[in-house]
This record gives sequence, C-alpha cells and structure tokens, in this order.
Amino acid sequence: MPAPHNPFKAALKNGELQIGCWMGLADTYVAEISAGAGFDWLCVDSEHAPNDLRSITAQLQVLAARDTHAVVRPPIGETWIIKQFLDAGAQSLLIPMVESGAQAQELVDAVTYPPHGVRGVGSALARASDFSGIADYLTTARDEICLLVQVENQKGMAALDDILAVEGVDGVFIGPADLAADMGFIGQAGAADVKAAVVDAITRIVASGKAAGILTLDTDLQETCRDLGATFIATEIDVTLFAKGMRSAARTAAERLR
Repeated sequence: MPAPHNPFKAALKNGELQIGCWMGLADTYVAEISAGAGFDWLCVDSEHAPNDLRSITAQLQVLAARDTHAVVRPPIGETWIIKQFLDAGAQSLLIPMVESGAQAQELVDAVTYPPHGVRGVGSALARASDFSGIADYLTTARDEICLLVQVENQKGMAALDDILAVEGVDGVFIGPADLAADMGFIGQAGAADVKAAVVDAITRIVASGKAAGILTLDTDLQETCRDLGATFIATEIDVTLFAKGMRSAARTAAERLR
C-alpha cells in the first residue's frame, strides 16, 4: 500500500486553481468549521500563530475527515521540525524565508528519505504511515509530499531563478507583507513598487513551470495573480475574519441599543 494521495499537489501540477484560507487561531473547533467552509486548502500556521506540534497534529486529524487539504507552515525551515511535521501527517509544507537555491535544496533533502535526502526514518512511530499500517510508506512518501517555499524579501527575490531551478520544489509562494517591509514599505503591501515586484515574481514562477502562490486580502491583486497563472491563492485569514466579525457585532449592537 502506497502513501496517501495528495490531491493538492496533483491539482497544482495540473494547473488547477486552489483557493485557501490562513489558520492562526490554533483551535480544532475553528479548524473543523473552516474545513467545511469550502476552501480547497487551509494553511495551519506556526510561524506567526501559537501552534506547536501537538496542536497542529490535532488540527490535521480534524481536517483529514474533510475534503479540504492541510498545508502546514513551520516557524522555520529546519530539518528537525520538518521531520516532526511530516511524521505527524502533513503532506504539504510551506517553508518561510527561503533566500537561496542552496537553502531550497536543503529543504528538498529534508523532505526526502536517504539515500537521496536526510529525512529521519522513524515511520513506525508516525501518524504519517498510519503507525506502520502503510507498508510501502518509506518508498512512496516523497511522491506525495508537496514542498512549497516562501520568497519574501529582496535577497530571496534576487535568488528567485536559482530557487526555481531546484528540482523537488513544487511551488514558490510570495509573501507581500515581509517583502514590503524589506523594500522600505512596512505595513504598505499595496504600495505600487511592492505590487510590481509581486507581479514580476509570479510571472517568473509561472514561466518556470512551478506553482505560484500568494496570501493577500487585496481582491484586485488576487485577480491579477490568478490571471498571471498563480494556482494557490489564500484569500482570507481566520484571525482577521473573527476579529472583524466580533468588532462589527459589538459595534452594531451598541449603536442599536445604546
């Protein structure tokens, strides 16, 4: 029996648009609600959200019961934490702050078992192998792992062609917020220079044959990236949706009742 099929990876390979939502509330109830909302993928974030291995594993268990696909973002692209998230059952990883082709190659090695990579062989303990229930996991796991790397500063942009040349990287994700800050426009991801850099990067990623992705709440930029050929676009964030909804509800009640 091979490793479970990764429909998200297959969709990106086929050029099918995948619409996603960021998940930072670190809660299984929220994950379950989000999983039934209709998004193609949900990013369980541990770079800027209070998630750890246990909370991410719990959310992966919840999401496994639904059709939406889980993409996990580690806080950093280190081999040890990538190993843990893969063993917990994550099949798609989004690695932040990738700045060179050499770093991208190290990430490919981290998601690949020896002799071609350095992923630790501990599948007997792992949820990923259904606790040794998937007999061929070790020999088939890599085929179903989707490795996405984030380019989100000027150093990464300068190295974009080198990153795109690395075999085993399935997609490149542009982070407008960090890029804006590094370009001198902190808090201004909508600045014209930032948007121009994003558009250029998305164009180059698509031309390379790899999947291009972005998280932006700017609907115009979402549509621009889609038209350029981006195939994984996150359009919402659970934290901001909840905060906006709660504030609006409180304000409306106060205006009506006071």
